[in-house]
Amino acid sequence: MTEWHEKKISRRSMLKMTGIGAAGAIIGASGFGGVMKAMGSDLTAPKAVKNSIAFYGKHQAGITTPSQTNVYFASLDVVVTTKKEMRELMQLWTPMIEKLMAGEEVATSTNVHIPPNDTGEAEGLDAKNCTITIGVGPSLFDKVGLTAEKPREFTDLPHFPKDQLDPAYTGGDLCIQACADDPQVAFHAVRNLVRVATGKVEVKWAQAGFNAFPPGGGTPRNLFAFKDGTENPVPDKEDHVVWVQPGESKAWLTGGTYLAVRRIQMHLETWDRTSLQEQENTFGRHRDTGAPMGMKDEFDNTDEAELPATSHVHLARQTKARMLRRSFSYASGTMTQTGAHDAGLLFISFQKHPQQFIDVQNSFGRLDKLNEYITHRGSALFACFPGVQKGSYLGETLFK
Repeated sequence: MTEWHEKKISRRSMLKMTGIGAAGAIIGASGFGGVMKAMGSDLTAPKAVKNSIAFYGKHQAGITTPSQTNVYFASLDVVVTTKKEMRELMQLWTPMIEKLMAGEEVATSTNVHIPPNDTGEAEGLDAKNCTITIGVGPSLFDKVGLTAEKPREFTDLPHFPKDQLDPAYTGGDLCIQACADDPQVAFHAVRNLVRVATGKVEVKWAQAGFNAFPPGGGTPRNLFAFKDGTENPVPDKEDHVVWVQPGESKAWLTGGTYLAVRRIQMHLETWDRTSLQEQENTFGRHRDTGAPMGMKDEFDNTDEAELPATSHVHLARQTKARMLRRSFSYASGTMTQTGAHDAGLLFISFQKHPQQFIDVQNSFGRLDKLNEYITHRGSALFACFPGVQKGSYLGETLFK
């Protein structure tokens, strides 16, 4: 396994050294409940705007919502130590998320002698179908005195064959998945949520990603040019795949789901020197149409006899476990030591039990021919709260 080492200054240390923890000072002086008042806003309800997705509902948005073209995913470590502080954080974030999803500034200010209340880079843009999804990691519960509320099945994902995980892209106490049809809108959402929580959370790792959809819709292609997400469950018709049902876990998670995220480097240079026939044998699908081997159309039934035994599709079908994939490609420059593209797939899946993801990943094992062209560099698991009703806040079932 490759070992990764990196010296870095913590966010908390940076704020101390630079003296820019103004928002943290406000929070410390007034408590979370008074933060937005101190910033000059009462966070009134947002107005209906173009290309906006409803915040309130039975489930959080950004899960079965039709996928957008961009994501900014952030994993956070919490500095708070009590359930009360977590409750205050969620009560602060909830009205902000409602406004961000509506395409509005989180707060307005005319006082030129203090920093603006909204960072402003999304000003003039509409909502761009922005969704914000919040989850908690297994490490959070011991930190804030909620060990008894941690579901039995909720542990860090195991080490899988061929994993070469970079600690800089692994784990986290909280996650924010911001998706939008504009990269700046997605980044703006995470930036502003983290900003007002200065001194309470620190960014552990983050990754931007993108998708490109064919004109008129259809399945997007990954950076290997193969369609990604063909066999996803149908939202509303296969809810039992995604959503935790009553009695299946801790009561606070009913109506929620588990988010598994993997940062998968794709070795593009090796792939680009591979014949088309070998590429198709690797996936078990035809590249142009997305059809299973031997078939003509993307959604044709798969004939197992046509699939190479080591193909990705064949091995995935060896387990009956299913999950909702909502992945994005990424390109983050080059690898320092080799000069190769640091590019690949930010794999995100939603399932009502972590074992669904684990079973599928284990089915690939060391046989999956795709392993010759990819390396798993990052990994985390989060539990996403159920949706929010008006008058409530995210995570109320856990933090009340």
